[in-house]
Amino acid sequence: MISSRVDAKDLAKRGESLIRHSTNRYLTTVRIAFRAKQRRFDDFDGLLEESAVKPVQRAIVELSDEQDQPDLLPG
Repeated sequence: MISSRVDAKDLAKRGESLIRHSTNRYLTTVRIAFRAKQRRFDDFDGLLEESAVKPVQRAIVELSDEQDQPDLLPG
């Protein structure tokens, strides 16, 4: 999944890819913020084992993975 350290260059590329492939930059930013907020509360509840990665970084990586590999999504 996500390693304990996220490479800054990789994170920047993933963020740029999310924005580039979006139809609305604002909504993409809101999705990242909402996902980060969810992850932050998951960290507080002790549901996530990797608290070394900041919630915003985790959100960008997760949304980027969902964009690049839609076949991994349930349903």
